[in-house]
Amino acid sequence: MTEKRDLKKQLGALSATSVVVGCVIGAGVFFKPYAIYQATGGAPGIGMLAWIVGGLASIFAALTFAEVAVLIPKTGGMVAYLGEVFNEKIGFLAGWMQVIIFYPAFLAGYGVKVGDELSVYVGEQFALPISIGTIIIMVALNTLGNKTTGGIQIISTICKLIPLFLIMIFGFIIGSGDNPVFTPMVAEGKSAPAVLGTTLLAVLFAFEGWTNVGAIAGEMKNPGRDLPRAIVGGVSIIMAVYFVINLAYLWVLPADEMMNLESPAAAVAEIIFGSTGGLIIKIGIIISVIGAANGFLMSGSRVAYLLGEQNSMPFSKALAKLNKNSVPSNSVILIGFIACIFSISGQFDMLTNLAVFSCWIFYTLTFVCVIRLRQTQPNLERKYKVPLYPVIPALAILSGVYVIISQLLLSGTANTLLSIGSIVVTLIGIPVYAACKKHYGGDNK
Repeated sequence: MTEKRDLKKQLGALSATSVVVGCVIGAGVFFKPYAIYQATGGAPGIGMLAWIVGGLASIFAALTFAEVAVLIPKTGGMVAYLGEVFNEKIGFLAGWMQVIIFYPAFLAGYGVKVGDELSVYVGEQFALPISIGTIIIMVALNTLGNKTTGGIQIISTICKLIPLFLIMIFGFIIGSGDNPVFTPMVAEGKSAPAVLGTTLLAVLFAFEGWTNVGAIAGEMKNPGRDLPRAIVGGVSIIMAVYFVINLAYLWVLPADEMMNLESPAAAVAEIIFGSTGGLIIKIGIIISVIGAANGFLMSGSRVAYLLGEQNSMPFSKALAKLNKNSVPSNSVILIGFIACIFSISGQFDMLTNLAVFSCWIFYTLTFVCVIRLRQTQPNLERKYKVPLYPVIPALAILSGVYVIISQLLLSGTANTLLSIGSIVVTLIGIPVYAACKKHYGGDNK
């Protein structure tokens, strides 16, 4: 696949790493401990174990993903990878799912959380207008150029890490440390294996977003050098931050209290620093969520742009058009428009669960790409190779299969129906692809 027009190559390792960290550290670290300890019945053990297991699974996935991303450093991420390794139709389905479900659902979920946090001060009736307004502001900023959006990512990443580090430092200094951390594993009457599956889904949401840097590889100055650093380095930083911050939470508040707190970071900060500290952390949470929203919108619009370049989406010519800032502004608007519709639901957990499941099938196929390319094109120059091949790719694939099966079979009726709905919407992409290829012309493989 060749790109008809070039996006400006202005992003370096720092900007790319900030996209990874900025997209991932959004809402999960602040809100998912609530869902995790709800699942464990207020016991800390499985919850802390899940952060470790989920982090390792994400690192295995990142190490594997990076080899494909460096071999095929094109804008669009999985669309380009799966399109080249398998065929354009499979690549399109990955992109269709991302444009219609994944990126808008995440962006909407983050908008909902901003609305929820701010509506406490201005009235619940303003939650939806704030959610939609946040998305619209992000759309406007994303049309100004990748230097602007890259700068937003760097600033928001720094701003979100400051309150996290303050909690980590002062939580251990001021907290009693008397609360249990690793035992009991689960509350009485709970099944540890079943609870682990549920908590891992929450943790993997918290790690979601590290692949987004692959979608902007075409705008990186030196993807062969910087892309693996951004992906692996970013995920490693995130894993360390997540584990330590959750340990700090438990140093101050027990798990059986956090299971009733939707924003444990703010509650812990209020104990440490008083009411002013709680307010400061809330501001940090909002900045964090906005930074994540910006990263998802930036990456998602590049996927829509690539599909427009391939003439495989309705209104492809408009989606492939770059504005005067070399940004696919129509693609940015499309992602934002769908997100505004999704945000009407006001359901953060539903939106994020939908987004996570919708992408993991294609993540797993991307992991398979590493093995397939090693077999079919062993002589390709590989500036980066996944370590311990084929063990790491195999572990990444097994992680993906587990996520898919867990959502379909082990996570309750609501998640099962949501997951089936995601599959149906993804498969609708097949006739869309065929119709667009017929309309625009081209080989419909």
